[in-house]
Amino acid sequence: MKTPAFLPACAAVAALFTFSATLDAGSTHSPYAGQESRAIKSLSAEDVDDLVNGRGWGLAKAAELNGIPGPKHLLEMRSEISLSADQITAIETVWRKMNQTARALGEEYVSLERDLDEKFASGMISVEELKSLLAAIATTHSALRLAHLSAHLEMMPILTPDQVALYNQLRGYAADNPCNNIPQGHDPTMWKMHHGCN
Repeated sequence: MKTPAFLPACAAVAALFTFSATLDAGSTHSPYAGQESRAIKSLSAEDVDDLVNGRGWGLAKAAELNGIPGPKHLLEMRSEISLSADQITAIETVWRKMNQTARALGEEYVSLERDLDEKFASGMISVEELKSLLAAIATTHSALRLAHLSAHLEMMPILTPDQVALYNQLRGYAADNPCNNIPQGHDPTMWKMHHGCN
């Protein structure tokens, strides 16, 4: 007896649906798996450590990656970029103030995220409570970012253009040839003359 011609086609379609269902089931595995054991679900232990110790936590990238040096790295590179004693004193003053502010705000941010986590864990949070808590978190995050970014801005009057250029080169942000990479805001003729460009 002959097998009807449409049966192999039906079998192929069924196999395709089975394969598709298997793929869909596999894709439900969350990239967050394992993070449910965190003390604060939205923050890793490293995040918490960075925040409570006043570290950058990536909040100053808008400055750092646009060529505006940060006080901590400047102090670490004081010899390489030939900071004077007066410059070091000025940078240390800004860094101490920033670090103190960032530590306090970091503690506050961690506390607010912990509160959010606990509210969800208990199942006892209303939409109004959520709005209020998220607003407090956003305000603290903004203040924390301001503390870090404004410290970068305060570095510019302290440093010479050459020190800024060298900082960026040493940090790996600037190309090796300054003649082909004139920073925005610099007079091209003066920059090239100062760097011995042809």
